Amino acid sequence: MIGSLEGTLLFRGEDWMVLDVGGVGYRVHVPPPLAAQAGPEGTRVRLYTHLHVRENELSLYGFKTREELELFELLLGVSGVGPKVALAFLATYDPATIVHAIVNEQHEMLTRVPGVGTRTARRVVLDLKAKVERLTVAGAPATSADADALSALTALGYSLREAQAALRGLPPDLSLEERIFRALQRLSE
Repeated sequence: MIGSLEGTLLFRGEDWMVLDVGGVGYRVHVPPPLAAQAGPEGTRVRLYTHLHVRENELSLYGFKTREELELFELLLGVSGVGPKVALAFLATYDPATIVHAIVNEQHEMLTRVPGVGTRTARRVVLDLKAKVERLTVAGAPATSADADALSALTALGYSLREAQAALRGLPPDLSLEERIFRALQRLSE
């Protein structure tokens, strides 16, 4: 199995890139944010990979961190979640937010992932809740107020990354309303 690749970025698409590793070009499916942030062609890139084997196809999926890879592989173990949907999870949310949504049974948050309906979201929570509690994912929302504030800010049209940055460092004793208000103040600056 191919566990990681390090090579030169030859070219890329919206959700894939080709890395030259020792003269061999590997096409790797990646979350769109990773493809966009990889840098210009010729940049050195390191990816943690999963080799997905089907009857007539071998596909490589690559991730920036081991946490993303581990979460991707856990998602693949859920009935009804294939590699494209698992990749969509990581394209929509960062690992900490996915873990928090699963642990706190926030099905509605998971249904925002393209290709994930209510039944699949419930299945993900049911199958993975005990497994993801053991994951050590940096940046997971500390309280349900954080998760609720994230949901409110993203519902207002802010990206997940903008909302997380606005909530970062706020005192933990603030009410949900105060958290949202202060985050909105930061976002308007």
